[in-house]
This record gives sequence, C-alpha cells and structure tokens, in this order.
Amino acid sequence: MMMKIKQILKIIFYIILINSFENLNTEAHISHYKNLKKIEMEIFRNDKLVGYNYYFFKKNKDTTLVTNKIKFAVNILGATIFEVEGYGEELYNGDQLISFNSKTTQNKKEKFVKLTLDNSIKKFKINGSSYTGNADLNNVVGNWWSHKLLQADSQISPISGSIKKQIVTFIGKEKIELYGKTYNTEHFRLVSEDNLPDNKKLDCQIWYDKKNKMILKVSYSRMGKWEYRLKNFE
Repeated sequence: MMMKIKQILKIIFYIILINSFENLNTEAHISHYKNLKKIEMEIFRNDKLVGYNYYFFKKNKDTTLVTNKIKFAVNILGATIFEVEGYGEELYNGDQLISFNSKTTQNKKEKFVKLTLDNSIKKFKINGSSYTGNADLNNVVGNWWSHKLLQADSQISPISGSIKKQIVTFIGKEKIELYGKTYNTEHFRLVSEDNLPDNKKLDCQIWYDKKNKMILKVSYSRMGKWEYRLKNFE
C-alpha cells in the first residue's frame, strides 16, 4: 500500500514539474516573431527612467535581421557615473543564428563582438573584447527579445562575447502590471552557474508572457535596482 502511495506521489510530482515548464517549448523560436516589427523596452534604475533598449525585426524570405539599440546613463548630482550606448545585429537563416555583430561604448571604453557560424565544425566562431574562440551552437545571444534565453544552458554576452553558463528556475505564475496593462506571466530566475566575480555574475528575475511569447520584465540588483520593462511591441 505504501509503495502505491509513493508511486502516485511520484507521478503527481512529475506532472506538476512538466506543467511548470510548459512554456519552454523546444521548437523553433525566430518563427514566433515573424510578424514583429519592433520591441521597445525602457530601462529603469531605482524606478527612475535612465534609458532604452529597442529591437527591430526585418525579414527577407528565409532570413531575419534583428537590430538592437541600447542607451542609458546614470547621473548623480549632475555627474554621469555610468553610461552605455551600443548597437548590434543578429542574422538568422530560418531559426539558425548565422552571425552576430555589436559595438558598445561603456564609460568611454570600446567593447565588441564578431560572431559567425562555421558549418565545417558546427560551432560559432567568436572574436570579442572579452573572449576569442569557439562556442557550441546551443549558446544563445543574451538579448532580452528572445524567450529562448529561458531554455539555454549558457549565453553569449552581446557586449563582450564572453560565455556564461546559467541555471534557469521556474518560480511561479504571477500577474503583473506594466504601463496600465495587466499580464498573466510566468516568473523565472536566471543565475550564473560559474564561480564568477560579483560584477560578472548573472542573477536576474524574468517575467515571461506565454500568450505573446514576450519577456515583459527583467530585474536585477547591481549598484541599485535595475529593470527592463516592455513598453510596446508591433
């Protein structure tokens, strides 16, 4: 009798676990955004608007170009203590990433990534300001437009090209309000798997809208509370 109860509890546990991760569809992802033209996210620090992160989508037959523009600055007592401005381009053939290029200025320091798909070895080749070498194809560029980020075991920094292993944990289902709209979301936590310095670690709270297949909000703490909030998409 006790064995039967344990078996039933085990089955219930797995059903709950599967349902918790029902949104993590392993099918293609770029096709989920085939009708999108742009995503507009605003960046806040301690609830004060400090900048933006915009994504633009351009389709041409089987290829999709995703352009990323980001800019923000933190000012204290009239002095700029931290600022970032960057531009990036992700090119996909079908659902396969074939190249990514970015240039970013962070506090007047230039950073970059040049990534290409090498079909001969089935890997990405990366030339970045923090990393040069190969990367497995299961890596995802760490931009907030793609919910595939919630499935990946590791991500490539869109600023420097470094590779960070990650663990994504489902927290629960929540309702959140953004810009006067209420959304049913699934809440995740994304953290670095590596033993990294504090200023390199990933530790983000992410709210995902399964209906629209959009990451609605991202928050993390680093010299203040930061939030990326989805304001609009077309």
